[in-house]
Parts: sequence; structure tokens; C-alpha cells
Amino acid sequence: MPGLISTKLIIKMKKINRLLLLATFFITTFSKADEGMWLPFLLNRNYEDMKKNGLKLTPEQIYDINNASLKDAIVSFGGFCTAEVISKKGLILTNHHCGYDAIAGASSKENNYLKNGFWAKKMEEEIAIPGLSATFIIRMEDVTEAISKELKEGMSPQERAMKIQEISKILTDEASKGTQYEAFVRDFFEGNEFYLFVKETYKDVRLVGAPPSDIGKYGYDTDNWVWPRHTGDFSLFRIYADGSNSPIEYDTDNVPLTPKHHLPISLKGVNEGDFAMVMGFPGSTDRFLSSFGVKQAIELDQPKRVELRADKLEIMKRYMDQDETVHLNYASKYAQVANYWKYFIGQTEQLKNNNVYGKKQDLEAQFKLFAEKNTLYANVLKDLEDSYNVLNKYNAFSVFINEAIFSVDVNLFAYRMLGLGNALESDNKELITANVANMRERANDFFEKFNPDIEAVIISRMYERYYNELPKDQQAEYILNIGNKSKGNFNKFVANLRKKSIFFNQDKFNAFLDNPTKKVLDKEPLYQLVSSVLASIRANNSRPDLAEARAKQSEAYRLFVKGLREMQPDKKFYPNANSTMRLTHGQVLPYEPRDAVKYNYVSTIDGIFEKEIPGNYEFTVPERLRSLWKAKDYGQYADKDGQLIVNFLTNNDITGGNSGSPVIDGEGNLIGTAFDGNWEAMSGDIYFEPNIQRTIVCDIRFVLFIVDKYAGATNLIDEMDIVK
Repeated sequence: MPGLISTKLIIKMKKINRLLLLATFFITTFSKADEGMWLPFLLNRNYEDMKKNGLKLTPEQIYDINNASLKDAIVSFGGFCTAEVISKKGLILTNHHCGYDAIAGASSKENNYLKNGFWAKKMEEEIAIPGLSATFIIRMEDVTEAISKELKEGMSPQERAMKIQEISKILTDEASKGTQYEAFVRDFFEGNEFYLFVKETYKDVRLVGAPPSDIGKYGYDTDNWVWPRHTGDFSLFRIYADGSNSPIEYDTDNVPLTPKHHLPISLKGVNEGDFAMVMGFPGSTDRFLSSFGVKQAIELDQPKRVELRADKLEIMKRYMDQDETVHLNYASKYAQVANYWKYFIGQTEQLKNNNVYGKKQDLEAQFKLFAEKNTLYANVLKDLEDSYNVLNKYNAFSVFINEAIFSVDVNLFAYRMLGLGNALESDNKELITANVANMRERANDFFEKFNPDIEAVIISRMYERYYNELPKDQQAEYILNIGNKSKGNFNKFVANLRKKSIFFNQDKFNAFLDNPTKKVLDKEPLYQLVSSVLASIRANNSRPDLAEARAKQSEAYRLFVKGLREMQPDKKFYPNANSTMRLTHGQVLPYEPRDAVKYNYVSTIDGIFEKEIPGNYEFTVPERLRSLWKAKDYGQYADKDGQLIVNFLTNNDITGGNSGSPVIDGEGNLIGTAFDGNWEAMSGDIYFEPNIQRTIVCDIRFVLFIVDKYAGATNLIDEMDIVK
């Protein structure tokens, strides 16, 4: 969702944050039917609650490893969003913002699909998207006992992690042996439980249809995370397979996937109180984050991220507004940066408004009383506090490494050269050849959309802020020396980069790959800068106080979760989101965000035109849509009153990665696709707000209206199973 953070971005951030902070997972007590991200294979734990709220399906119809079930229609889209199969020919539906990068990549100045939309009227017109994948979950299994019996008391965090990794590899090898499947193990409840997942990934995924951005992103940043919403946030793709229905790389001879299950589509519409279920791959929540972690987020972490992202957005937009090709090349990148930028603004604001810090303190007060009677948990809260006191000293370092260095494309590209650098140093011919081939492929993608003007201004601004705002004893020596010599002005250094660096010129880069030498890399300034940054990471990681704090925090969170479950034995618990398949159930509901304000649970096409601002790209309406609206030509997609619903609200519990997730009625029919959350509950990834937390859904009837009446792509409608 524009509002829901892309899992792709979360993964990128976490890879860097892992250098300083261990990810934490949160559990909470089961209090309402709308809260909780449940694992489908453990559905019996709360199935009766779902039945009471309107579910008509059996558990086996939702999750079954022997027969087709709902899980077989749910797809991890690219590893960063969710999609659902909606036809027997492998057609999948996801959000427009999930397909945004693919749509932009398929576009050109002559064929601007972001601006004008794209509709394949026959399969031969569908566009292959290199690198895009679709993954199905084959089965899930609780392997807690197999791993836990190998974990001994007194193990250090490092020993524990190594043993978990060792046993997990044995389990995943056994699960995938002799199959085309892959397997992985994830820890849950902060390392107290472990589950195995077996998956199957298809790598030939093609663009089928997308509305113009004036529909798919209507409202842009202004409406992001905001209700009422009027956005047709959807796009269509198709999964292709070989003749035996197995995964295969792109080939013109490939055929559409025949799925085990596809979702029927309901035109019945929604009413207040209707049952709604979401299945998907939520990326990350931190609902067990302590009050100390909340304070760190509010006071240190998020404000700095907002500032750095605001700088990057200002620079990108300045250049994008001047050239259509630049706009196309940077549209997806800009949207990703902007999404997180607004997310951090909103989360900080709502953590304060919803008094999450106070709520966490209340929970910790209860835990303290419980811990007084159990010596195992006696030091948990003190250990958490002590660890944060140390980690706070290095928080700025973590933020700058992430936002100022490795979230900047040219820096990241230089970082990826390190593999070749190591191969050259070892003089391993086989490794050199493999790394050269890898970098040639990466270079083609990188330079295709690379704009040296934008990248130069961004890195100059980021290096300057890094030097001036990060404690000097935490800085990379290379950047520190440049800053000292230039008195904090990096313009001259960056100007020199543009002239000399192989990372700013494709011809120079290709020439280097034709004859790669360590001597050249040793003189390459950007390569040396990135190498120095990595050395600073290693140096900071080796600090005894930081290593001790990380270990103490990891164990304290594990015990906190374990103790909380013992403290409330009659409660039902669910684990944090961690990009594994989850199910959440709730209802179609309005909400009251503040005194004297009540929001309806649906928005209509009339609201699109009420928001229209001529000349403002965020609120521009396509003329074709205006004509259909004026004629009230909504076909079979209007409700009983003749109105066309655009979006609706549920109280389902979702987060980033759920973008594109199907919203399913009690009979297993598709009624919409989830794409956003609401501003008032942006603290929800840390603390669920049962009275105001809402999921914003694109009504499936509006999706089909755009496909059918607006685009005339009736060939796609004919593929679907429509329930009236």
C-alpha cells in the first residue's frame, strides 16, 4: 500500500539495522476478533471466533496441504507485497503501488504506462517483467521441539544462533530434498518457537493490466494513509509455467499457470458489520517493543529518518519535474522514499497521540509484579533499560548508515562491487569471472535509469549531514578525512567523483570489467569510501559495550515474551509479522477518529470529483472516467442504489507486505484488495488500536468497473468466476 510500507524496503533497512540492533517480535493478548495476525495452519486456535463473526468455510477450506484451499490462491508478490489468483489461467491481482516499479520499468517516453495505463487485450501483448517472482506456500510445520531440544541453558546468544541455524538447515534440506520446492525456518515469539515453511516460486510473471496513475495513485502523497480515500490501487499480472505447470524462467513457449485454487469474485458488495478476512504476507510489526524502544523511536530514530528522506525527496522531485524520462526513471524510487517518509512522520505523531509509551509502561508494571515471583524474569526489564541506554548512543550511526549511505543507489552499487574486489585480492579466477558476470548484469539495470545529476546532489547532501551530525568517533575514516579537509563541504569531492569514478560512467565501468584489477579499485574513490564505511561498521560492532548490549537485549526480549505468555495463560497469543503467511479476520466498519467526527465505511466515485483540483497532478481525473461518471454508466458494478463504491473500511489487522492482500467474505469470495491503513492508527505496528485501527480496501467492483467499462478489457473479465 502506499500507506503500508513495502516489505522490500523493510528488508533493505533491516539488513543494515542488523549491524546494530536485533529485530524484535511482538505478541499481544487476544482481545477482539479484529486483532491478530494468525498462522493459517494453526487456525483451530481461533476458528470458533471466526465462525461467530460470519465465516462459513471449514478450516480445511482455508488451509490444507492435501487438497486445494484458500492458501493456494495467495501469492507473495516479489517478496514485498501480496497478490491473489483470480482466474484458472494464472491471472493475479495486486495493488498498483506494488506493480509500480514493474509498470515504470515497462514504460518509455513513447509508451508511458504509468501515465496512460496498460491493458493487454490478448496474452501475446502481456509484458515480461525480469526479476519479478510469485511464491506460493506449500505447507507449514511447527518444528519448535526439534530445535529447542538442542538449545542448552547457558548458551551465549552467538552459540544459540549458530545451533538454531545448524538444525534449521537440516530441517530445510529434508523438507526440500527431491522436490522443486525451497524451505526455510523462522523464529516466532522472539525465539521461543520455530516454524518451517515450504514454498514454490515462479519466475515468469508478466504485466497484464494497470490503470493510469491518475486512478491507481489518485491522491498520491496527500491522501497516503488518509481516509476517506478514492484510489483505484490495483494492477494485474499473470504467472507463467512450463508445460507441466512447474516454475521456469521466462520463455515465449511458457504457458499460463493452472493454479490449485483461484478466488471467485463477489459483486454483492459490503454492508456494515460484514465478515472480512485477509490473507497475505505482512512484513514486520514490533508489538512487543518496550517503552524504552518506543522512546528511542520517538526521540531519536524516526525524526532523523524523516529529515534525511525529506532531503532526498526534494532533490529527486526538483529534477523529475523538469524531464518526463527522468520522472519515469525515478517515479518508483521517489514513491518508495516518500512512503517511508510519511510513515515515520505519522507513526511518531500517533505514538504520542495514542499514548503508546504509557501503555507500554502499564504492561511493564504488570510484568514487574509477575517477575517478582519468578527469578527467571527478575532482571528482564532492567536488562532492557540498560541495553537501550547503550544502543541509543549508536542509534544515529544506524540511521545514517541506512538512510545516508546504503539507501542511496550509487553507494549501494559501489558496495556490490566488494565481491569482485575480494575475488581480485584472492586472485581466484573462477570467482573473478562469476563476479564480473554478476556486475555486468547489475550495471545494465543500474545505468538504465541512472541520473548522475540527481545522484551527485543527493550524495553530497548525505555525506555533508553524515559528517556534521554523526559523532566523529563513529564515522568512517575516509568520509571523516574528506570532511576535515573541506570543512564539511563535499561538493568538490563529489564533482571529482563525477569525473573519475567508474560508478558514474557506464563506459568506464564496462572498460573496467573488461580488464578488472585490484590496483584500479584501490584508487577508485567511491569504492574506497564504501569500504571505509564497512570498516566503521565492523569497528563499531566490535565495541564491547555494544556487543554486550545487543546480547542482553536479545535475551531480555525472549524472556519477556516467554514470561508474558506464562503471566496470561488463558490468553490467545499471535506472533509478530515476519513476512510469513498470515490470516486476519474482522468486520466492515466505520470509525470515529476524534470528537464529533465519524467516518462512513465506504467512499464513492462522487468523491473522486469532489476532490479534483485542476492542474494538481495528485488530484487529476482522466476524461474517460469523467464521461462514465456523468453518464452514471457503472454497469453491473453499481450497488443497489445505483452508486459506485470505490473504497471501503475493515478493522482487519494488517501491515506492510499485506499490500495487495485479498479481502475475502465469509464464503471465500473476493470482495476487495487491501492497500492502506489510516492516519490515526499509524502507531499500530507497535500497538494495535482496536477502536480506530482500519484497513483501507479497494472494492472489487470498482476494480472490475475500471477493467471493463473504463479500459474495455472484457477479455480479462471473461476469465473470472463472478458471483452475483
